[in-house]
This record gives sequence, C-alpha cells and structure tokens, in this order.
Amino acid sequence: MRTVVLAVATLLALPVSAQPAPPAPELTAAECEVWARELSFARSVADRDAAAFAAHLHEAAAFGVSRPGTSRGRDTVTSDWLGLINGTRVRLSWYPTHTVIGGEPDIAWSSGPALYESVDPAADGPHRIGAFTSVWHRGGDGVWRVLFDDGIAPRPATPEEVAAFHAGRSETCPRG
Repeated sequence: MRTVVLAVATLLALPVSAQPAPPAPELTAAECEVWARELSFARSVADRDAAAFAAHLHEAAAFGVSRPGTSRGRDTVTSDWLGLINGTRVRLSWYPTHTVIGGEPDIAWSSGPALYESVDPAADGPHRIGAFTSVWHRGGDGVWRVLFDDGIAPRPATPEEVAAFHAGRSETCPRG
C-alpha cells in the first residue's frame, strides 16, 4: 500500500498542461470506464447535483492534496465544493484527455483541462483555465470513485483558449 501511495503522490506532483491535449490513443475498456466516469463526475457539477457529485467520491476521498487544508472524506469534500456545485459565482467544467491504469487494476489516473466561467458579467476576466488530476479507485462493487483530486490553479484564459477548451471535449473514449 505504501508503494501505491508513493506512486499516487508522484503522479500528482507531475505538471499538467492547462491546454487541452489530444486524447491518449488506444485506451483499454477499463480506462474507457474511467473516462466515462470522469465525464459523469463533471456532469454532476454542470447539473448542480450535489448528491450525484458525492456518489462519485470514495468515502475517504482527499481533494486539494497539494495544498494546505486538504479536504478529507466524502461529506467534507462535498460540503467544501458546494459553491462550485451550485454555480453561484463560478461555473466549473472539465473533461478528461488522458486516463491510465497501471499495475494495479483497481487504481486509475485521469487528467485534463478545467474551465472556470464567472457568472458575474462585471467580473474581471470572465474565463479562467486550469487543469485537474484525479486518482480513481474501483471498489468491490465495481464502481470507480475519486480517491484523490487536485489541480493547477486557474489563470486568465484568452478567447482562443476558451474555444479550444470547448472544441477539445469528447464524449467518446479514444479506443484504438
């Protein structure tokens, strides 16, 4: 288990581009399950559905793992994310561009871009772009749930970056 935690910590420390990247080619069926689950997780926020959001979380999930004040546990993470889930100040959207399963078949990594859109028309810089990294665990019930999540702090986005973000989203997992 210590090796798995060290591997996860190493993956979370890797830089992730805030720019949409081409999808990873030839993903396995299990990696496509994670891809679909990541899209479903993002949809829970787009739909402002806190219960669906919580259903995507491992009971011992840890969010914001690279920063002080990591949120720990499904209920705490959900509570800490309510402002984003409700979309009262910012609408958050994201999608995977990569999913990978390594040597442990019940642990997966996903990453991709994230777009923050201010709901205040007077806001300085209505769009910000960042990236996310999630580590998923498939439980005994066969369902993938987020165990660790983190991201790159968003920065102001140009109109071209916003357009590229929207153009880069794919509902279809890139199978070979």
